[in-house]
Amino acid sequence: MRVIGGEFRSRLLKSLPGLDVRPTPDRLREALFNVLTPRIHGARFLDIYAGTGAVGIEALSRGASHAIFTESNRAAVNVIRENLRSLGLEARAQVRPGRAGSIAAGLQEPIDIAFVDPPYRLEQEYERAITLLAERSAHLVVAQHATRLTLNAAYGGLTQSRVLKQGDNSLSFYELSQALTDQ
Repeated sequence: MRVIGGEFRSRLLKSLPGLDVRPTPDRLREALFNVLTPRIHGARFLDIYAGTGAVGIEALSRGASHAIFTESNRAAVNVIRENLRSLGLEARAQVRPGRAGSIAAGLQEPIDIAFVDPPYRLEQEYERAITLLAERSAHLVVAQHATRLTLNAAYGGLTQSRVLKQGDNSLSFYELSQALTDQ
């Protein structure tokens, strides 16, 4: 696995075997950041169910000011920390080990962009995580999910604005209602 673009383009990242950590394919990550390009510079990015941290690291590589990584798998937490250390990104990142829902519920800092990608066996987590992010007024939430899985059109103040399909994977984009961002 490697960083696709930005400051750390082509740098290799450590990964973990198994289905508990599902890395976002390079092609899908590239499509994601092609969409995020106008919004990523200076953004506070949240990578929930971070796995290896590849998506959050990609955000940092492309100009996000800060990234928070949540992950409950201890081996994955260690890999995220190693990947951040190897790129010298520790000062721009926080790794928060534990259950993603609990961490998202306790967030105090504002989040511009959040990426949600629970393991296959935790499909029920989409609703909880996206709803919590809506309550925290995340401006944009992107959920990676199996194409066969249809997510809701809205969660709280977040409304689905786009679905990008690529083979077995889809990215659903949820935008915070303009009325809520004006408050």
